[in-house]
Amino acid sequence: MDPIIVVLIIFGIILLIALIISLSSVKIVRQSESVIIERLGRYYKTWETGIHWLVPFFDRVSSKVSLKEQVIDYEPQPVITKDNVTMQIDTVVYFQITDPKSFTYGVNNPNNALANLTATTLRNIIGAIDLDEALTSRELINSKLRIILDEATDPWGMKVVRVELKNIMPPKDIRDAMEKQMRAEREKREVILNAEGEKQSKILIAEGNKTAMVLDAEGKKLSAILKAEGEAEAILKVQEATAEGIRLIRESKADSSVLAIKGFEAMVEVSKGQATKLIIPSDLTSINTIVSTAKEAWEAKTPEVPKETKTK
Repeated sequence: MDPIIVVLIIFGIILLIALIISLSSVKIVRQSESVIIERLGRYYKTWETGIHWLVPFFDRVSSKVSLKEQVIDYEPQPVITKDNVTMQIDTVVYFQITDPKSFTYGVNNPNNALANLTATTLRNIIGAIDLDEALTSRELINSKLRIILDEATDPWGMKVVRVELKNIMPPKDIRDAMEKQMRAEREKREVILNAEGEKQSKILIAEGNKTAMVLDAEGKKLSAILKAEGEAEAILKVQEATAEGIRLIRESKADSSVLAIKGFEAMVEVSKGQATKLIIPSDLTSINTIVSTAKEAWEAKTPEVPKETKTK
């Protein structure tokens, strides 16, 4: 074979290998990722999103770091409260990598380090409070745990966004006692609500009765007032009629006979009453005088009937 051809073939192979190496050295960093590059075993730079070229045989990719917020759900951890109650608590930690270089070189196995730090910090916080406070102060525990973890993981290039206590599981006997206490509290509230309902009902009934009595009394009062006003008006009318009669008698200049008849009629009306005593005026002391006077007045008032007419 011609040496020139051999040289050309070798040169072509070398170019092909160089092209392949060059193409393989082109790296694309995706969104929300960072790439740590080492040159000859030392940290060289951090690649951000975009196209980069890796120097063959000198540079290498040390690690790819995700900049997204990450969530780690840890297994339940046994913790002891201040009043010596052992319970299981599992936590959920939300964190984000803010410094890829510190995250890569700051600590070996950062996730494992964060898990151990979370467990020890949680034990310290729960150990300083009693059971009741641990069950009712989740927000306070979450806040304290997040602050401590955020400060501790800052050299590792991590930011703890939030921490949540997922489950708090006291021992079974404690849970049974809590259920009994809760049931007793519910029964107590039920009794109180029933008592308050009965009290309110009695108050409303009493107020209704009171209002009815007031309205009844006001009705009777108004009725009595109207009745009294009616009687007074009737008496006034009678008195006015009597006065008008007397005035008319005086204006007509009635004689003694008419006056005697009127007196007799008044005596008759008085005798119809229920009184057991009858007081006779001084000018009518003689019954015979009254009768005779009345008779004369009646005869004078009644026309005489002819005898013949009577016979027939």
